[in-house]
Amino acid sequence: MSAISLSDSVVLITGGARGIGAATAKCLVNSGAKVVIADVLDDEGKALAASLGEKSSYCHLDVTQVSQWQSVVAHCLATFGKINGLFNNAGIASFNSIETETPDGFERVMSINLLGVFLGIQAVIEPMKQTGGGVIINMSSTAGLQGYAGLSAYVASKWGVRGLTKAVALDLAPYGIRVLSIHPGPIRTPMTAQMPEAAVAAQPIARFGEPDEVAAMVKFMMAEASFSTGSEFVVDGGAVTGQVLALK
Repeated sequence: MSAISLSDSVVLITGGARGIGAATAKCLVNSGAKVVIADVLDDEGKALAASLGEKSSYCHLDVTQVSQWQSVVAHCLATFGKINGLFNNAGIASFNSIETETPDGFERVMSINLLGVFLGIQAVIEPMKQTGGGVIINMSSTAGLQGYAGLSAYVASKWGVRGLTKAVALDLAPYGIRVLSIHPGPIRTPMTAQMPEAAVAAQPIARFGEPDEVAAMVKFMMAEASFSTGSEFVVDGGAVTGQVLALK
């Protein structure tokens, strides 16, 4: 197993129309890769792909639907000839405690955040085997490393992504496919818009992260982290390290 050369790579990015996905698409294209942006936000996704030029394409994708995964893989192969990178980035949050979360709400979060990752992995195995390997990066969170009050469904889904990553890394190692999870802390995106600044005040780096900072880690994981698989990469301002508290 090895890193992939971005100048010879085709990377599929789910949830790619905005936020971390869009920042990653820009970063990878600027590094020489070709990207397929997949999302349900068609207008935003098409506009982003157009702005990135001939090295980018857009395809509609609901990550919970097997048939749409088949279509997006076919689109990648027809447009760019192969797939050797997948960033399973699409996800949602539900800000509800265990007392207020509903079964339907819990199932929706799990379907997008965890089932969607599972289906994405399955969809790219054969194309990656045909190219001799690849890299799959699954979006977890610091919520896949610790608990958060008021985020029961989200935390469950992100721990699931972390465990799935480890199991799949073992399954796919014989094919030269590395599988990794990325664990951002609070990043300034539409998903975290309702979070107050106080939420990051006790972090060692006491601010929200920027999507570009996560994108830089994704680039590293794909292009440089050749001796890592099944591993967690954390981009969180030190949040899971502990809190900086003044003891007086």
